[in-house]
Amino acid sequence: MATTLRSKSFQRNLLLSIGGVFLLFAVCFSVYQYQREKEYKIDILHSRLQMYNYEMVQTLGEDSLNNGRLFRDYVKRHSMEGLRVSIIDRDGRVILDSYDANPDSLGNHLQRTEIQQALRDGNGYDIKRLSQSTHETYFYSATRFGDVIVRAAVPYSAELTRSLQADNTYIYFAIALTLLLGVVLYLSTRRISRHIGYLREFAVKAEEGEEIDHELERRLPDDELGDISHTIIMLYWKLRHSEEDKVRIKRQLTQNAAHELKTPAASIHGYLESILDHPDMPEDKKKHFLERCYAQSERMSKLLQDMSALTKLDEMDDRHSRDNYHPVNVLQVIQSALDDTALQLHDKGITPSIQLPRRMVNGQWSTVNVEVVGDASLLYSIFRNIIDNAIAYATGASRLAMVCKETESEGRHFYEFQISDNGPGMEPKHLDHIFERFYRIDKGRSRKLGGTGLGLAIVKNAVAAYGGTATAQLTPGGGLTIRFTLARF
Repeated sequence: MATTLRSKSFQRNLLLSIGGVFLLFAVCFSVYQYQREKEYKIDILHSRLQMYNYEMVQTLGEDSLNNGRLFRDYVKRHSMEGLRVSIIDRDGRVILDSYDANPDSLGNHLQRTEIQQALRDGNGYDIKRLSQSTHETYFYSATRFGDVIVRAAVPYSAELTRSLQADNTYIYFAIALTLLLGVVLYLSTRRISRHIGYLREFAVKAEEGEEIDHELERRLPDDELGDISHTIIMLYWKLRHSEEDKVRIKRQLTQNAAHELKTPAASIHGYLESILDHPDMPEDKKKHFLERCYAQSERMSKLLQDMSALTKLDEMDDRHSRDNYHPVNVLQVIQSALDDTALQLHDKGITPSIQLPRRMVNGQWSTVNVEVVGDASLLYSIFRNIIDNAIAYATGASRLAMVCKETESEGRHFYEFQISDNGPGMEPKHLDHIFERFYRIDKGRSRKLGGTGLGLAIVKNAVAAYGGTATAQLTPGGGLTIRFTLARF
């Protein structure tokens, strides 16, 4: 019900605002057009009377305008219905008048509107003014010729009033057009309001967690509004699926962690129970059991550390973490990881090598100082986990090559790293899954080697925190290559 009311309110407001603006425009245009047409008809009547004045002067001559006989003969021969003609001097005194034989009784006309205009502009008119001598309403049109003014006037009759009124046809047309556009506007706003109502219904259901069917999407229009609505809905589904994926991943992490912790916990429990149940156990056997307990506790500790690292990466606030970033020399980080794993690499017979990008400086090749803005411990975890993975699973490998080069993608600059071993590698079907949490190629063998199944998952998440991507591929000739990029921010 709330959706319907809001939708109707939106339609009403939109209709009133747009319709009001158009109606105001139509009224203003009608008033302007009415006045313009009325002025046009007045100009026509004024022009006709002006023409009469000019023809009189051309016929009689300016010198004969004060000749009463000639004046009356001309008016009589060229009479119009109700026409009244007067000859007035520059001082406003009436010299001759076709209605009154005694012009001296007519008074001074100097302050009359048409006389003032004629003296100033050469001609002028006055509309609907009452004559003091005949007590009739006239339309006056005066023309100045030298020192005299010829004024013609016609009665402001009902017929003249109708002729001076503007034609109302265009007003009826404007009203009809306004009604037509009003209907079109109503239908358009109703359509927009209906589709906005669909979108709001979707938003309300999404907010209240109700089941959302895809019928709402199918009812959206195939236009710009529909595109925007589809984009909003698509973003909602992506966000929802993303949240569902996070919940699923956390649930899997909890289940897998419980499964992984159960084995060493059971082993420790079994060894300790044996020691407690057999107090006379030989010292060498007791020492062996305690060593196994220690090894299993180390494995549990490593697993808990890796889980903690993944949790921090999942919950990392991007803005906060980057505020705490600082320039880090990647070569020093790699060297630190190699120093910490030197004994294991030596025992496995693996020789590491590092190849950094080089540039020509002053005619000589110089190694680039590979530096990114970030967190040193996070970078260390990337390289350390890849090295540990090679030590644990690259059986028979003799080298571990680390190559770095500069790349550019979509206007952003990256450092691309390739860390390759020449071990046995793996079947291609596993390449798309080795970055998943607790994924194992050989579960039994992996546990014997002490792996937690989280190392490469940490690598992938840590690289993603730097705006990069991590992939795996088989090394030509045998072995595994981990390729990842770090944005140079």
